[in-house]
Amino acid sequence: MSDPSPRRRLMSPLTRRILLINLAAPIALVLAFFYLDQFRLSLIDTRLTALRYEAGLISGALGEVAISPSEFSPTLEPELARQLLRRLSAQSSARARLFDADGEMIADSRLLLAAGRGVVTRQLPPPNIDTPWEQALIGLYDKINALFMTTLNLPKYVELPFTHANDYPEARRALNGDDSDQLRDLADGRIMLSAAVPVQGLRKVVGALLLNVDSAELDARVREERLGVLKVFAAVLGFTVLASLYLAGVIVRPIHRLAEAAERIRAAKGRIAHLSLPDYSHREDEIGDLSSVLRAMTAALSQRLDAIERFAADVSHEIKNPLTSLRSAMETFLRTEKPELRERLLAVMQDDVRRMDRLITDISGASRLDAELARSEAAPLDIAVMLQSVIETYMTRLADTGPKIELKRVEPGPYLAIGFEGQLGQVARNLIDNAISFSPPNGTITVAVKREPRHVMFSVADEGPGIPTDNLESIFERFYSERPASEAFGLHSGLGLSIARQVVQSLGGEIHAENRDDGKTGARFVVRLPL
Repeated sequence: MSDPSPRRRLMSPLTRRILLINLAAPIALVLAFFYLDQFRLSLIDTRLTALRYEAGLISGALGEVAISPSEFSPTLEPELARQLLRRLSAQSSARARLFDADGEMIADSRLLLAAGRGVVTRQLPPPNIDTPWEQALIGLYDKINALFMTTLNLPKYVELPFTHANDYPEARRALNGDDSDQLRDLADGRIMLSAAVPVQGLRKVVGALLLNVDSAELDARVREERLGVLKVFAAVLGFTVLASLYLAGVIVRPIHRLAEAAERIRAAKGRIAHLSLPDYSHREDEIGDLSSVLRAMTAALSQRLDAIERFAADVSHEIKNPLTSLRSAMETFLRTEKPELRERLLAVMQDDVRRMDRLITDISGASRLDAELARSEAAPLDIAVMLQSVIETYMTRLADTGPKIELKRVEPGPYLAIGFEGQLGQVARNLIDNAISFSPPNGTITVAVKREPRHVMFSVADEGPGIPTDNLESIFERFYSERPASEAFGLHSGLGLSIARQVVQSLGGEIHAENRDDGKTGARFVVRLPL
């Protein structure tokens, strides 16, 4: 059989489950945010639309200003077009290139001519003012973004030393009179956005304007938004972890302490009364309920074990007395030759055997009582009907020689209570047997039943000498026997009243003894059972 003792672990499985369940929602949220790249795609589409609009404005200006005055064959004026293009695109982040009708590039906003040489200008990135913590977060973002970024499968962008309109399909389409745009992948993972529009003079295409801008600004904006989400996620993650650990401590630690205490009780070799479970009854939750129930269960178990020990000691003591008497009588019987003495010794041995038989029978019944009560199911029972049935079994036997038994109903029935018919019948018989023992031959035993606000009460009263005040409680102890002087010794084991109390208490009721106060002598046993 496996060892039931709680195992020591680095982290409780319940703690891990609480953490995983609490972390699932924020993790799923942030992963979905990275996976669903619609925000980035919508920004690209918006920027491409703006780029086409910007190209249209510049193309219109070039068509109005940088065209030769020839009415039949208008052409672009290269120098004028270069100056105008540089001025118009100065405030734009896009790179503007102008091609003539033959596809030759005549102007580039990033190309400066000085001393016969061309110098390409580039827009510098903003200075890095991020803190080391933010840089680490950005590095983490870039790695995660590389895993979840949507792949568009775009053609590669290649920067050629000598650019011609034929190198860009969108520029060729613009020379044919159509607006066009194109997306391309850059080597560093960015996207190059291109928009090309025709330059017209007198409704004739005299050139093509190509605007290019990379997605650095868009990616920076997306990254800024996502970093904001990551910062919120980090704060939520920290709070979730701390809250989960607190919750695990509130739930797991008490359960673990209860389990360890229960294991100590299970492994205890002797008495468990000195062992106790942690008390969380002050908590108004399920842990407090569990602690209270376990403590009550441990106390009941301790009481039951103590009762078993006392019962075993009492049984051994009660059986030892007739055995000692029997052994002494047998030894004397073997040594004596007097017929009179032998006859008296045989009578003593017979009494001892009957006493032992009575003891063993009652002890067996008391031992089976717990199992019977555990297996039986309490049901509604009319107490008056049950008492009438019990009394009728005594009528014939006591008709001539014994006291009379009468049932007194205080008000009309029924008298319904929850109980076990067999066990409550045994309680009634034990009380009536006890009353018969102390009643005079012509006396009357009164069995009364009545309803109370929350109980059904029945009592058994005799007309005997009554019970000494000091013994009103001790008579319910096991093997206690205070019998009339006229009764033969050993006819009662002293378990009847103890069994009666055990049955009544198992039903949530109570039983007590008192002396009559109605002008008659005698004892009265009162039983109250819940309605």
